[in-house]
Formats: sequence, structure tokens, C-alpha cells
Amino acid sequence: MQELDNVQINFDSSGLWVLNIALAVVMFGVALSITIDDFKHILRQPKLVLVGVLSQFVLLPLLTFLLIIIIKPLPSIALGMMMVAACPGGNISNFMTHLAKGNTALSVSLTAFATFLAIFMTPFNFQFYGNLYEPTAQILQTVKLEPFELVKLVVLILGIPLVLGMFLRSKIPEFAVKLSKLLKPFSIIVFIAIVIIAFSNNLDVFNNYVHHVLVIGVSHNILAILLGLMVAKLFRLSLRNQKTLAIETGIQNSGLGLLLIFTFFNGLGGMAILAAFWGIWHIISGLLLAFYWSNKTSKA
Repeated sequence: MQELDNVQINFDSSGLWVLNIALAVVMFGVALSITIDDFKHILRQPKLVLVGVLSQFVLLPLLTFLLIIIIKPLPSIALGMMMVAACPGGNISNFMTHLAKGNTALSVSLTAFATFLAIFMTPFNFQFYGNLYEPTAQILQTVKLEPFELVKLVVLILGIPLVLGMFLRSKIPEFAVKLSKLLKPFSIIVFIAIVIIAFSNNLDVFNNYVHHVLVIGVSHNILAILLGLMVAKLFRLSLRNQKTLAIETGIQNSGLGLLLIFTFFNGLGGMAILAAFWGIWHIISGLLLAFYWSNKTSKA
């Protein structure tokens, strides 16, 4: 199993460009449903902002770090867990929240705010916890990851599409809404395509090692969902907002995580397989949770 730290998932440069463009398009589609009013709305409710930021960008990376110390996975798998935890909420969280009869407006607002914060917090959390844990710090020293390059890529994939999408929404709102509806299903299709493309030439690697991350990936995702739920309960948020925070914390943008892994770590085996499995599993767990909650009575 130790050899997984030395396995590389082959992904050529043309495929990496396609991945960059696809994720930028997905983020642009998400931004089309975001307005300046969403930021104003969430800033009028500072408690929700603080709880959302606390859960997603402070407690989830910390919980992930503590989980790694307890279970001591392979360093490459541990780095994959840190990468996923450092990413912002997934772009299908709004859809999941709507299905769950949660607070969709809050979900959209948190997605917008988290996407903006991720430009800085994703590189920071990944670097901080990656260097704090000695086995992963050794990999980071080998890779010689440049923080500026990491920030630059996150800005290109998250920041620029966010600004362009919001600009289009402000100038041509009706067209932006129609285009957003067309692009929403694209996010799930893109992630599935990313996994298929990335592993099409590495099926033997995926099949041989996926069982090493199965229990870890499922457990990590469930803990993330529970974390969001418990934090929301602790701050006495309504049931609708509890659902929303649980989904926002448990649905991570693993597509962005995969892109960063292929760009800076050459598809390091444990990282890539963990992020890919998480991305597939969180769609399943999110849908199951949403359908379960959709049958429960919501309180405003």
C-alpha cells in the first residue's frame, strides 16, 4: 500500500487545459445566479456569515487534520483529504439545498461568499495543515509548491469567472438566468467527465487502490456533514438553515481539488484517487440526505 505514495495518475497537458476551461465555465455558470444583493443579504445577517465561515474554512480543515492524526493514512491520501477540506463548497450545493427544502437563498449567498474567500483561504489552509503534519510536509518539500502559483490558479478558476458571471447578471439579468439554468446540469456532467478522462488511461491504478480510500472518503464526508449540522445547532439556527449549513460543509468542490492535484502534484496517486472518490460519493450522500430531508417538515 505504501507504493500508492509513488503512483502518478497520468493526465496530459491538453486534458489539463480542458479541465481548466471546464471548471471555469462551471464557476461562471454558478456566478450567473449570484448578484450583489446576495452579498448584501448575507452581510445583513452577520451571524450566518460567521457560522458558515467558521464551519467551512476553520473547523472542517481542523477536523480533517485531527482525523488524519488519529487514523494516520498514507501521506498522499492525507494530502488529498487536506486538499478537499481546503476547497470551497461544491457548485451543486444550491441544488441539493433546494431538494432538501433548506434555505436556498442562504445557500447561494454562502456559495458566493465562500467562492470569494476560497481565493485566499484554500491556498492558506492547504499550505498550513500540509506543512503542520510531518509526513505531508515532506511531500510538499519534494514538490516545492509555490504559494503564489497556487493562488494564481485559484484566482483564474474561481475569481475571474465569479466577476464575469456577476457582471453579466447585472447587465443582462434575463439572459443570465436562462444561461444559468442551462449550465447547472453541466457541473455534475463536468465532474463525471473529469473523473472518466483522468482515469480512462489509469483504470488499473484506480481499481487497485480505490478500496484504500473508500472508508476514509465516506467517513470524512459524513463527518463534514455532521460538523455543519452540529455547528448550526450549536448556534441555534433554524432547521432550514441547519440543513443548508450541513450541505454547504459536506459538499466540497473536489473538481477544483483535482485540478490543483493534477497541476501541482502530477496526479499523485493517493491525492487524486481520494479527491475523485470524494467527488463521486458526495453527490450520492448529498442526494440521499436531500431526499431524506425533503420528507421532513421544515421550520422557517
